[in-house]
Amino acid sequence: MLRIPERSAALVAAAFLPISAQCGAPFQTDDPGVLGGGHVDLLAFYQSTLAADTRSGNAPGVEVHVGVTGAAEVDFASALAFSTTSDTGTRHGYGDTTIGLKYMLMPETDRLPLVSLVPKVTLATGNADRGLGNGGTRVLVGVAAQKSVATFTTYGNVAYVVNEGSDNRDFWFAGWEAQRQLSDHWIVGAEVFASGAQAVGQHKSAGFNVGGYYVFDERDQALFSLGRGLSNVHDTNRVSAYVGYQRSF
Repeated sequence: MLRIPERSAALVAAAFLPISAQCGAPFQTDDPGVLGGGHVDLLAFYQSTLAADTRSGNAPGVEVHVGVTGAAEVDFASALAFSTTSDTGTRHGYGDTTIGLKYMLMPETDRLPLVSLVPKVTLATGNADRGLGNGGTRVLVGVAAQKSVATFTTYGNVAYVVNEGSDNRDFWFAGWEAQRQLSDHWIVGAEVFASGAQAVGQHKSAGFNVGGYYVFDERDQALFSLGRGLSNVHDTNRVSAYVGYQRSF
């Protein structure tokens, strides 16, 4: 649910000192960057997607990222979910809860990318009958890789999701993101991603997001993205938006 942590830490630190979105905020593609041991990122965000005649999302949501060692990071995400339709109006309630791990398999070198395992478990703590949750536990098994050259960084993420719950289906997810540091404060990027059908009667989907980060200093940054679907657009993603603020400790 990508931050800038170590990834942008490398880019922005290069500028300030020669500092980091269900996924890697503000993007859907997860990055492999791992926080250093003892470091913490706290992220508050708003996220929404309009699909068919329903707008749903999180407002507000909170993510916490904790660096356990130099090679391992634990992530936690929860949110006040909402779902709005013309028939039922807007429903609010606690949404699903995600617990994740990032474990570095291979550090980045001049020739080789950074590679990490990025597994996650999403607990069905939201009320699916009110449109506020998945209706079953999700277990994501994924891997992510990243390569940086000067002010340019690119990373990709592939995952298989075991999707429990009535009428839910297991599915694959794949995403790729590229970003560039434009100045001491601005980092911009774009991604494309694809997902298998997540429930009976649903379609496969693909989409894109453009966005980035405004870095105030080595501790504070704003995150943002805007996107839409590329296939089965009306039913899966007519428009999506993300805005967040992150504080690092």
